[in-house]
Amino acid sequence: MENMSESSHALQANAPPERLAPLDALRGAIMIVMALDHANLFIAHQHPRPEIWNGLLPTYTTALAFLTRFVTHFAAPGFFFLLGAGVTLFADARRQVGWTWSAVVRHLILRGGLLIVLQFLIEDPAWPIASAGRPLLPGLEEPVYFGVLYALGVTLIASALLLCSRSRGLIGLSLAAVLLTQALFPVYIRSVPPSSLWLQVLLIPGNTADLSILYPPIPWLGLTLFGVVFGRWLLADRARTYRRAAVIGGAFIASFFVVRALDGFGNIRSVEGANWIAFFNVVKYPPSLVFLLITLGVDLLLLALCVPVERFVARWGKPLLVFGANPLFFYLAHLYLYAVLGRLFFPRGASLPVLYAMWLTGLLILYPLCWAFGRFKRRQPLPSIWRFF
Repeated sequence: MENMSESSHALQANAPPERLAPLDALRGAIMIVMALDHANLFIAHQHPRPEIWNGLLPTYTTALAFLTRFVTHFAAPGFFFLLGAGVTLFADARRQVGWTWSAVVRHLILRGGLLIVLQFLIEDPAWPIASAGRPLLPGLEEPVYFGVLYALGVTLIASALLLCSRSRGLIGLSLAAVLLTQALFPVYIRSVPPSSLWLQVLLIPGNTADLSILYPPIPWLGLTLFGVVFGRWLLADRARTYRRAAVIGGAFIASFFVVRALDGFGNIRSVEGANWIAFFNVVKYPPSLVFLLITLGVDLLLLALCVPVERFVARWGKPLLVFGANPLFFYLAHLYLYAVLGRLFFPRGASLPVLYAMWLTGLLILYPLCWAFGRFKRRQPLPSIWRFF
């Protein structure tokens, strides 16, 4: 009997934790639109300039060109929000199989550190591939890029260290991170150019001779901490939390129209034009309040929508679940896939219809790869390094 008990405990310790299909479906959906954005860069070569706080906002000649960019905005806020929710769910799952809090926190910190390492060693070399004459590996003459994996890694470490904090405190810190960003941009930072390296890599997006920073972590930290609290709500009552997501999402979207129409605090940049494209063309780097309201609002509504159609998604939306369950593998693989396709077949760019065809082709290639990796990963024990991916 004692041996049977030990065997049962070992099986439980190595069993994969339960996955929440609505979260995977949302993650898969936003990864698919993210892939469209990067395919636009690597294949069509029509990617607009970034919507940054101190530069010109991008201009668009057609509604399709704008919408091709706009729909991809929902990816980054969803990543940070779902990261936070995943931290809570991961901690709960590991605690149920006997992990201590220190073991959970240590694992999450290592995972965050891995994301930062992957940013500089694996992601950064992908970007120059599409440019003829540029080396595969970044040389000393190229700026070091601080992208989304870097910011996700830092916010993951921060959320791990704050994991035992009360929900009210986390909500307060979340609001503080968002409001601090809105208060500092553009009044203070426009008048006082940053000179501190730490200020740049933590708060202020932009370029220097040696650095290219689009995702400093502090402006995005609020989304991750909100996700941590949302994960706690899910553990307490899933059905109520999904309904709450619909209410909060609707309130965010309504607030977007109010804050954008007032064209003051929370916009960072005023509306530059009189048409609907100008109204929705908002600052993403750092995320303005209006950017967060519209993007996270839609993400929360989509999450709530995934619940009543969960059976439909399970039967017909398998790619969403496969991509959503293997996000890091998808992210790294899709960068190199579209970069190589663009370099080999579209060195001079392509039209939007060709872009969309190649985007879908890339997804068809990525699906079996992600499925195979997910199957491999599920067979690994919980402490395996492969589960970091």
